[in-house]
Amino acid sequence: MSDIGMTPKASATRALLQRWGEEVALLKEIAVGFELTEERKWGWPCYTDGGHNVVLIHGFKDYCALLFFRGALLSDPEGVLIQQTEHVQSARQIRFTSAAEVERLTPVVKALIADAIAVTRSGRKVELKRTRDFASPPEFDARMAREPDLSAAFDALTPGRQRAYLLHFAGAKQSATRESRIDKCAPRILAGKGLLD
Repeated sequence: MSDIGMTPKASATRALLQRWGEEVALLKEIAVGFELTEERKWGWPCYTDGGHNVVLIHGFKDYCALLFFRGALLSDPEGVLIQQTEHVQSARQIRFTSAAEVERLTPVVKALIADAIAVTRSGRKVELKRTRDFASPPEFDARMAREPDLSAAFDALTPGRQRAYLLHFAGAKQSATRESRIDKCAPRILAGKGLLD
């Protein structure tokens, strides 16, 4: 099948599905052994329970992974779960670089999926950091103090959009770069849009 007419993101996902085809097939075989509904989300197989995301199979350049949406609440006696970045609060991954690795870790994967289903059904959720718990760069605080309209527009954004902006601004090491990012994003904030909208 040709990639003609596919978006770049869909084409990239397809290439990763091909790259990790054997590993994805083995992980799907494990997942279908549970009472979960298989859906396609973000271009990848996602397994849900009662409409709640439980686990997602997805691939990257260097590995394919099983992502547990409430992974921070799972028991992980084998120590295989990974927090993708310091800012990911709830989800955790188990990563694979070969089909042999998936086969070797199958009992661990099954135990984690069973635990993830139990956690999902229990209704337990990870207590997420509130937006005010994220550092706001002094340059942004000063700008909002000078521009009440910007401050009001930022306060009106959803917490997720607020966090995305704060992380984007704080990710710059130099003050001049933070100022530049704030300048570029201020019109989006005033328009009620998120960083990626």
